[in-house]
Amino acid sequence: MPAVLSRRTLIAGAATLPLLARPGLVRAADTDLSTLRDMTGRARPIDAAERAGRLARAQGLMRANGIGAVLIEPGSSLVYFTGVRWGRSERLTAAVLPVEGPPCIVTPFFEEPSVRETLGVPAEVRVWQEDQDPLAMVAGYLRDRKLAAGTIGIEETARFFAFDGLARALPEAKLVSANPVVRGCRMVKTPAEIALMQMATDVTMAAYRFVFPRVEAGMTGPDIAALMNAATRALGGSPEFSLVLVGEASAYPHGSKQVHRVGEGQVVLMDCGCTVQGYQSDVSRTWVHGTASKAQRTVWEQVAQAQQLAFATAKVGLAAGQVDDAVRRFYAKLGYGPDYKLPGLSHRTGHGIGMDGHEPVNLVRGEATPLAPGMCFSDEPGLYLPGKFGVRLEDCFYMTEAGPRWFSQPPHDLDQPLGGHRLPPANAPR
Repeated sequence: MPAVLSRRTLIAGAATLPLLARPGLVRAADTDLSTLRDMTGRARPIDAAERAGRLARAQGLMRANGIGAVLIEPGSSLVYFTGVRWGRSERLTAAVLPVEGPPCIVTPFFEEPSVRETLGVPAEVRVWQEDQDPLAMVAGYLRDRKLAAGTIGIEETARFFAFDGLARALPEAKLVSANPVVRGCRMVKTPAEIALMQMATDVTMAAYRFVFPRVEAGMTGPDIAALMNAATRALGGSPEFSLVLVGEASAYPHGSKQVHRVGEGQVVLMDCGCTVQGYQSDVSRTWVHGTASKAQRTVWEQVAQAQQLAFATAKVGLAAGQVDDAVRRFYAKLGYGPDYKLPGLSHRTGHGIGMDGHEPVNLVRGEATPLAPGMCFSDEPGLYLPGKFGVRLEDCFYMTEAGPRWFSQPPHDLDQPLGGHRLPPANAPR
């Protein structure tokens, strides 16, 4: 689902809510997490050989694009290439990937021991003191490597002060976007990465199966999210988000500040994901508590058809934006939209996913990047009817030479909203 700042704000603190926030709504025995087991023991972390292959691919792309080095700040790309897990602050820690040879890590002197704890590749480490300019340190390294007068790529999430500081310290260099290198590597996942994404998805689906029969009338979105996060942790995943929208709130992709409670005939929309060994899942499910109306069933079935259409449209070599085009044409024929107008689909059909929940490229109008084996996407063509309800079904897939493959199997029936798990009759014991 498209990420916005409000998404985490809406669910902030959900993991810390008591599972029995409203005594009597959920039976104590039903929330016994001891029935869940860590599923991730067989997950294989990214190893040194995998990271060596990443550096080799990056250096090949650097040569192909005339880039002599790439500057990367802390974040998922730093972890991807070096293993270093670090937070951003006013004190620069960064990696420089040269077109030949091992990377260089530039970090404050007093942080070097901590940085080395997660460093997963052979690398030179250069430290700077509090009264020194870290970008001058980066420039010095590039001069030592005879790269200062060439083209230097800047990873797209790097902050302006890093770009500006390097431009000042290295006026002879040409600074350009590192997207051809960084995106060129990260957009195409290896079998090891896909295996970790599959594990994360398996955890999320297992958590859904635990939570779904425990959703009862009177619960709020945060109540349900707390249970989902607790189940995810018990299963070995690290929760990334648990967005739960009830009733009218489901008509707004990232919800509402209004408190809505589960009740008879109310839509429940869950959008949840977790991380396993640094790789993410993203799965949405929508159902109706009790008896669904004809309108709810119709919209649910239309979204299910659109999701399958997006999957069937995705072919190797096709421009990513054409998947979104196909879905919007289908919805327009049904009378929705047109374009992003409501009622209809107000966001893109899908986004890239991997180490980050949202990565380039997106399944969105105008995106010309051709689909290629190893690319991974969400498929989530929701429909939203303001003032009424919304439906979103989201499953992720990865591209192969033979076409797309699901990480999680989409449901095909509102009465089996998780796929193979039929809703109990209205008023039946839960």
